Amino acid sequence: MTHPSWQPWQGNGTPQPWQGQGGPAHQQGVPPVWAGGGVPQPWGGQGGPSMLASHADRERTVDVLRAGYGEGRLEHPEFEKRVERAYAARTVGELALLVADLPQGPVPQQAPVMNVPWTFQPARRQTNGKAVGSAVCGAMCLMTFGLTGVPAVVLGHAARAEIRRTGEAGDAFALTGLVIGWLSTAGWALMLMAMIVAAAASGSG
Repeated sequence: MTHPSWQPWQGNGTPQPWQGQGGPAHQQGVPPVWAGGGVPQPWGGQGGPSMLASHADRERTVDVLRAGYGEGRLEHPEFEKRVERAYAARTVGELALLVADLPQGPVPQQAPVMNVPWTFQPARRQTNGKAVGSAVCGAMCLMTFGLTGVPAVVLGHAARAEIRRTGEAGDAFALTGLVIGWLSTAGWALMLMAMIVAAAASGSG
């Protein structure tokens, strides 16, 4: 197995961007990519890129690679190649190069705000028509002298039966029509009985 003429962990050979003071980046005042706000480091320790990497540094780098692979940023062959290089890396500088183009962990994605189509929204319960009719007939009993009491009772019973079967709204309307309708009907019944009694009393006298 052949190796390049220099290794990033060797102190001699080709000068590295982080070694010495005569590099072009240093002369121009440009910090190296791993310093400050350049390539984000998956480790939080101090030291330059030539510092020997620990097992924890390698594991944190692999975690960043796994996150990038899970988000679809890396193909499987590229992911395996970088993981292999991470475990074989000697310095934190080598590890930094492996995650230089990846975010440090999963990037939170904001879910887009979408209007729910009306077909998928909860349907509003429809008010039963017979219940409304029962309430209207009950309210008209005062103006019709109780003549609409019987229709209010009939519609109210029919409406409550349909509401129990279909789950429609309007039970309060039906109950209102039933109460007023029964009161009106009872009033007419008492009035008829009183008239009959009065007629019978006048006939016997």
